[in-house]
Amino acid sequence: MTSKKPIHIVGGGLAGSEAAWQIARKGVPVVLHEMRPVRTTDAHSTDGLAELVCSNSFRSDDWQTNAVGLLHEEMRRCDSLIMAAGDQHKLPAGGALAVDRDGFSQEVTKRLEDHPLVTIERGEVAGLPPADWDNVIIATGPLTSPALSEAILKLTGEGELAFFDAIAPIVHLDSINLDIAWRQSRYDKPGPGGTGADYLNCAFDKEGYEAFIDALLEGEKTTFKEWEANTPYFDGCLPIEVMAERGRDTLRFGPMKPVGLTDPRNPDKRPYAVVQLRQDNALGSLWNMVGFQTKLKYAEQTRIFRMIPGLEEAQFARLGGLHRNTFLNSPKLLATDLRLKADPRLRFAGQITGVEGYIESAAAGLLAGRFAAAQYLDEDIAPPPATTALGAMLNHITGGHIIADNASGSRSFQPMNINYGLLPDPDESPTHDSDGRRLKGKERGKAKRRTVSNRALKHLNQWIESQGTHVISE
Repeated sequence: MTSKKPIHIVGGGLAGSEAAWQIARKGVPVVLHEMRPVRTTDAHSTDGLAELVCSNSFRSDDWQTNAVGLLHEEMRRCDSLIMAAGDQHKLPAGGALAVDRDGFSQEVTKRLEDHPLVTIERGEVAGLPPADWDNVIIATGPLTSPALSEAILKLTGEGELAFFDAIAPIVHLDSINLDIAWRQSRYDKPGPGGTGADYLNCAFDKEGYEAFIDALLEGEKTTFKEWEANTPYFDGCLPIEVMAERGRDTLRFGPMKPVGLTDPRNPDKRPYAVVQLRQDNALGSLWNMVGFQTKLKYAEQTRIFRMIPGLEEAQFARLGGLHRNTFLNSPKLLATDLRLKADPRLRFAGQITGVEGYIESAAAGLLAGRFAAAQYLDEDIAPPPATTALGAMLNHITGGHIIADNASGSRSFQPMNINYGLLPDPDESPTHDSDGRRLKGKERGKAKRRTVSNRALKHLNQWIESQGTHVISE
């Protein structure tokens, strides 16, 4: 019998907001619970829904050859609120989709507040949701409250839920020396709303880079509280000084790689390493330091980051910091419809499921919302095909990619960004271009990715049509 109670969502971040939108668009009432501003967090600064607490980038928007861009396009075709708000408030960022974080959050908040089937309740849901909530999505993300974390641990019998994520600093544009820093996107690549000159670049020579690495290694770091001491990092968002500890060249082969960039002051020589800054607000007055998440103390950040050429007089609108992320051992605990095996009235969505990244979190919310609405309406809904980015991501977090990590055969599950490695290879991939020339190396790789992406969108359209939902044309 169809439930007449509303669906409840705990958490008003990217995943919770997207889930609420998907549910309401199916004609189902939903209550979205967000604890801010009644209870604040160390990472948030507003009470807006879907606030971006770290980067303002949704990463690549190229759906043909980038798995993140493919996920963007799939979500657009599924009437994603997060993608609609992101497209409306996009900023120039080369081939990436970056957004004005305040405008984006305000847009998401307004659309949900204005929807007649969405009720927003402010206040913490302490512990597990009340027993009479029979259809619940928990989308509390990386900042799940201690009371709820403990309740989940007790319910699942798990011993660990947390890892660290980090926040990058933001610099005032008028404090950057533009006689030294130059505007250029990597390989001059334009993107959504961009020109191909969308980043500010600060080049190091070898001597300056080595001094910078020494300072990072020697700089005073924040000390962890007792309850944080054994919390591991996620490799996809390591603090910059932790990367430096892994080898002196790690940074210049990572976030400080100089490829695809030409310093106009020295055009005939590739820089030894480059720090990039990306526009962070619509006014263009704030720029964030790409990949510069850190646990250095504030005074050390100011001192060390002013060693970067062009940032000698930098003024920081926000310095870097750490916050604790929380995620489940999802392949063990969650069914393919994201329901908790130990208590099927509960679904999980967002970073707490072990996806990593803004868009992946929102995509998990999109799926959880559709699954919850189908349950409410007594409708059958199959998971999206594994050949789509949405399906591949769902496969990963519900058991498709568990890997034995030691001789004893115990298995580990780690957060994962969407990538082509999660999608099955095509039956056939182009080996020659339209002129009959044999494809090699990178060209063949791109051709294969295009084949995978085109197949994904074809299969996604079929999945959407199977639910009687309008398909956006290509």
